Amino acid sequence: MTVQPSPESLKQTLQDKGVKYALAGYVDIHGIIKGKFVPISHIGRMLKGSELFTGAALDGVPQDIADNEVAAMPDVSTMTVCPWNPDLAWFASDLYLDGAPFEACSRSILKRQVAAAADMGYTFNLGIETEFFLFKDSADGGFEPISGRDSLSKPCYDPRTLGDNMHIVGELVEAMNSMGWDVYSFDHEDANGQFETDFTYTDALGMADRLVFFRLMAGEIARKHGAFASFMPKPSATRTGSGAHYNMSLADLKTGENLFDTANGEDIHGCGVTTMAYHFIAGVMKHAKAISAVIAPTVNSYKRLVRKGSMSGSTWAPVFVCYGNNNRTNMLRIPSQGARVECRAADIACNPYLGAAMILAAGLEGIKEAMDPGLPHRENMYNYTDQQVREMGIDMLPQNLGEAIDAFAADPLSRQVFGDSMFESFVQYKRDEWTSYHTHVSDWEINRYLKFF
Repeated sequence: MTVQPSPESLKQTLQDKGVKYALAGYVDIHGIIKGKFVPISHIGRMLKGSELFTGAALDGVPQDIADNEVAAMPDVSTMTVCPWNPDLAWFASDLYLDGAPFEACSRSILKRQVAAAADMGYTFNLGIETEFFLFKDSADGGFEPISGRDSLSKPCYDPRTLGDNMHIVGELVEAMNSMGWDVYSFDHEDANGQFETDFTYTDALGMADRLVFFRLMAGEIARKHGAFASFMPKPSATRTGSGAHYNMSLADLKTGENLFDTANGEDIHGCGVTTMAYHFIAGVMKHAKAISAVIAPTVNSYKRLVRKGSMSGSTWAPVFVCYGNNNRTNMLRIPSQGARVECRAADIACNPYLGAAMILAAGLEGIKEAMDPGLPHRENMYNYTDQQVREMGIDMLPQNLGEAIDAFAADPLSRQVFGDSMFESFVQYKRDEWTSYHTHVSDWEINRYLKFF
């Protein structure tokens, strides 16, 4: 068991690093970090949950304005000095209510599923690929890539335009490595102004902590340079969107051995993973439509999950509930190296605590019930018509947020994972979001219909 530092020793450590303030950072329904700055002279109080918050002031936190405040309880093991502001140290935090874990805390929801996996003898390991956009405001009131050269129809992997953005991307990568994240590659992605960083996996809770911190950090570093980072899944109808592919495996809790690695089990479908992994895949496929509402949580998310819509010729995003080997047209892909499963439907706007919790719960159900995902698809799924796909018995992912929320609400797994209050809050918030969008009259409608008839 890890020995926690005393408040005084932690305070001294922070003082030695030049830190002046601490942030007990929890997240709202979107996975956006919230919290208060606390002078480190008061860090002992903060560690005991002194910082209280009115949940009703935040998106999707299921509280009434008359309810007792929730408290942020820092996880001391996550203490991180913010690279863009060394005066500030961040602590990933859980929400508590009346001295007990708050059921509707996103981080606690994931911790409950991690505990369920541990009860079965497993650790859930997760790597998330971070795709995002870097833009600057344009003179006409819009936005544009930072580099004037970033205008190719196929800009993917272009070292010139990556180099043009290195003042931001390079600083971001250095910051990630300073925290031990071990970035092993980064590149210009398939849309203008789009980039990706890839770094080493860790346990699911740690990776979710990293993703929410990454978004905060990337935004602040971009802002230093007069730009902004966007985590909107699809800012352009004619360019690819930003995913947050979940790369997943289960490890033996005691030995740490990867249980999806074929060295530790039979590969029944020839894709490079064990029978356990296929059961996990089958569970995720069973609940894929409900999961979609959580890993693709915005109206805009479903403009990414289409076959067409990119000048480069492909959106690279999944449309169907299916799996295969090193085939990027499946929702669930087993990369050529094997030993892990990649979910390609997740996007960079997701709340990673909630997304990981839903996928883990579904995968564990698949293992418990020894579900079979059927045969893998190695072909280009984009080439089939919708009718052909239906005849093959393959479901489509939801085509809009409204469909996704209906699927989430109808699946008993959702309430089981989220708990009653967060389930109700999530469904209501997202239905309101969909209604607001659906009833909005857009410029497209005005341009098409105002004088059409």
